[in-house]
Amino acid sequence: MVDEIAEGGSGNLPNAVTSFVGRRSELAEVRGLLGSVRLVTLTGAGGVGKSRLAVETGIAARSAFPDGVWLIDLAAVREPELIEHAVATALGVANSSNRPAADRLIEYLGRRQTLLLFDNCEHLVEACAVLFDRLLRGCPHVRILATSRQVLDIGGENVYQVLPLPVPDPDTESSVEVLSRYESVRLLVDRARAITPGFVVDDINSPAVARLCAQLEGIPLAIELAASRLRSLHLDALVERLADRFGLLTSGSRSALPRQRTLRALIDWSYDLCTPEEQLLWTRLSVFSGGFDLQAAEHICAGDGLPRERILDLTDHLVAQSIIQAVEGSGLLRFRMLMTLQEYAGERLKTHENVETVRDRHQEYYGALAVQVAANWSGPGQEAGLARVRADRGNVESALERCVSTRRTQRALSMVSALRHHWCADGALSEGRRWLDLALALDTPRLPERATALWVAAWVSLLQGDDSAAEVRLAECDELAGELGDQVSLCMTRSLRGTVAFFRGDLRAALGHFDAASARLAEQGDLEGVLFNGFQTAIARALLHDDQAEQAARRVIAVSERNGEQWARARALYALGLYAWLNGDPDQAKSAARAGLQIQRGFNDHVGAAVMIELLAWVATTNAEYDHAARLLGAIQSIWGVIGTSLTAFGPHLAGYHTQCEEELHRRLGGAEALRARLDEGGRMDRRQAISYALNGPEAVATPEPTTTVEVLTPRQQQVARLVAEGLSNRQIAERLVVSTRTVDGHIERILAKLEFSSRAQVAAWVAGRHPAGAASGAPASL
Repeated sequence: MVDEIAEGGSGNLPNAVTSFVGRRSELAEVRGLLGSVRLVTLTGAGGVGKSRLAVETGIAARSAFPDGVWLIDLAAVREPELIEHAVATALGVANSSNRPAADRLIEYLGRRQTLLLFDNCEHLVEACAVLFDRLLRGCPHVRILATSRQVLDIGGENVYQVLPLPVPDPDTESSVEVLSRYESVRLLVDRARAITPGFVVDDINSPAVARLCAQLEGIPLAIELAASRLRSLHLDALVERLADRFGLLTSGSRSALPRQRTLRALIDWSYDLCTPEEQLLWTRLSVFSGGFDLQAAEHICAGDGLPRERILDLTDHLVAQSIIQAVEGSGLLRFRMLMTLQEYAGERLKTHENVETVRDRHQEYYGALAVQVAANWSGPGQEAGLARVRADRGNVESALERCVSTRRTQRALSMVSALRHHWCADGALSEGRRWLDLALALDTPRLPERATALWVAAWVSLLQGDDSAAEVRLAECDELAGELGDQVSLCMTRSLRGTVAFFRGDLRAALGHFDAASARLAEQGDLEGVLFNGFQTAIARALLHDDQAEQAARRVIAVSERNGEQWARARALYALGLYAWLNGDPDQAKSAARAGLQIQRGFNDHVGAAVMIELLAWVATTNAEYDHAARLLGAIQSIWGVIGTSLTAFGPHLAGYHTQCEEELHRRLGGAEALRARLDEGGRMDRRQAISYALNGPEAVATPEPTTTVEVLTPRQQQVARLVAEGLSNRQIAERLVVSTRTVDGHIERILAKLEFSSRAQVAAWVAGRHPAGAASGAPASL
C-alpha cells in the first residue's frame, strides 16, 4: 500500500506505508538491467507484485536520474489515445497545444535524464509499444520501466518475469528457523502483525504457516488478503477454509495458470466472507476510475438495498479487509482498489444488478460536480474546485465517455462546458478540445447547452493559437444564441471576438468588442463574464498606454477581492504591472507581477505563469539585473515548450517587447554565447522552480536544494522517531501519545520509508545525531 505525495523535482514516486519484504535479488537484477538497457518490462500474474517492485526500483535508482523518476499509472486510462495525456499529467506538462501530444513529450524529455515507470500497461499494449518506441528514439537519456501482464514485443525490450515469492514445502519444512528464510512467510508475518501485533511463528503454528503460504503459491496479493482474515479467523481455520475453496476450482479452465486460478479462488473466498452489504458496496465501487472519495461513494453506491448511512462503516470494513486502500494526498482522503480486485468486482456487478443504473449514477454525480465547480468559479473555491476535478480526472473522463457513447447530447454538452476552467486554467487544453469536439459532433437539437459549448470551444482554440477554428465556433454560437435569446452566450461571443482581434494585434478593434460586451455582461449579472472581459480590457488598454488601464485593472481586482476570486485577479494584477512597466515604474510593475505570480502557485495555468514571469524578466532588464532576466527568459522558453506554443500566439505587441528584451540582454551580457548560457540555466527549471526563482529574486538558486530529512518528517513523525530512540515499543508509544497501536505502526513504516532506513536502530541513530539530549542510552527495541 502506498500514500501519495505531491510531485517534486525528483519525480512523483509514492511513499510506502507498508514495508517492502523480500525481492532484494530481484531489485538488484532489475536495477542492473536498467543500467545497461533502456526498456525493461516486468511481467507476471496479477497480484504478483510487479507494481511494488517497479516503485521500489525507482526509489533505489533515483540518484541515477537527476531529472526525476516519474510514475504513470495507466489503470484508469481507457482509450489508447489518452496515454500521452496521462504521461503529460504525471510530468506536469500542460496539454495546451494543437501539436500531437507525443511530439510535445519528446520535446520536453529530449534533454532530460529521466526514468519513466509505466504501471498497468496490459490493456493498452499496442499503444504503449508505439509510444515507448517513439520516446526511446527521440529522447536519448530517457529509460522506461513498465509493468504488464503481457510483453510489449518491441525492439530493445528486455522482459523480466516477476515470479511468486518462494514458498516452503509444508510436508518437509515447518521448523521456525527454516520458515524464517522464506520471503512468503516473512511477508505473511509482517502483514499479520499489522492486524494482530503479537503474531509470531512458533513451534505450534509453524505447520499451518507453511501450508498456508504453499497453498497461496507465494502471490503477495493473496498473502495480504489472507493475512487480513486473521482479524476474525484462527490460523488453522484460515488454512482449512482456503484448502476447501481451492478444491472447488480443480475443474476450472486448464489454459489458465495455476496461480491465476488460485488468486481468483482467494478473491472468491474473500468475497464470500463479506456480508451481503459489503459485497454490494464492493461490486458498485468497481464503476470508479482512478480512485474515489467517501462523498462520491455515498452518492453513487447507496440505494437499492444499501442505505447511505452504512457506506462509511462498510468502506472502513473493506479497507480493513484489504479490499480497498485508503490514500491520503494533498489533505484529501481517497480510496482506490487494485485493478485485479476491481475487475473481479466489475464482473460481479453484472450478475448482481443492472450495471447501467450504477454507471448512470456515476455519470450524474461527476456531471453535477463539474457544474458545481463552474457555478462556484467566481468565488473563493477556485483552487479547491480545480483540485477536486484534477483528483477525479479518471472519473470525469469516464463520465464524459458514457455521455458520448450513449449519445446523451444535452448532458455531454453541459459537462464539457462546465469543465471549461479545468480545460483552460488547469493545463488541459488539448484534452478539453478533444471532448468538446466529440460533444459538439453529436446530433443535437438547438439547445442552450450547445451555445455555451461553442464559445467554450472557441476559448480553448484561441488559447491554442488556432483563431480560425475559434471564429468558426463563434459564428455558429452567434447564430444559435441569437435564435435562442441566450444573452450570456451572445456576450461571451462578443468578448471572445475581442480576444481574436487582440491576438491579431488590432487593439482598438479588441477594445470595441470588450467595451460592448462589458455593459451587456453587467446587465446580465454574469460575474464570471465581467471578470473575464474586464482583465482583457485592462491588458489591451495597458498596451495602448491608455491611462484608463490602471482603473480597469483595479476594478477587476476590487470585484475579485469582494468575491474571494483569485484567477481573474491574478491577470488583473498582471495588467496593472504591465501598465506600470510601460509607463516607467518598474518597482510598481515588479510588485504587481509578483503578487499575480504568487496566486499562480495554486493553479496549473502555464500560460498565466509564463506571461507573468516574462513581465518580471522585462522589469529585471530595466533594473539592470541582466543575469536574472536572462535566466527568467530561459525558464519561460521551457514553459512555452511544454505548452507547445509561444508568446507570439497572444499578439505581436507582447512578442515585440520580448524581442526588445532579448536584444538588450544580448548587448549587456556580451554576446550570444553568454546569453545562451544563462538561457540554458533557466531552461533547466520546470514551471514550479521557475515560479519560485521569479518570486525569490536573483539570490535564489535555479534548482531548489533537496529537502532535508528533518523537513521530510512531519512533526508527529519526528515525535514518534524520538520515542523510538528512547527504546519504547510501538504499544508503549501508542500509550504515550494516546493513539492506537496500528496508528503508530503506520507512522513507523512512513518514517522508515522516508528516511530510507530498514531498522529502528537506524532511526535511533538518526535522532541521536540531531537531538543528542533526547536520545536514550539504552538500545532501541528491535523491529
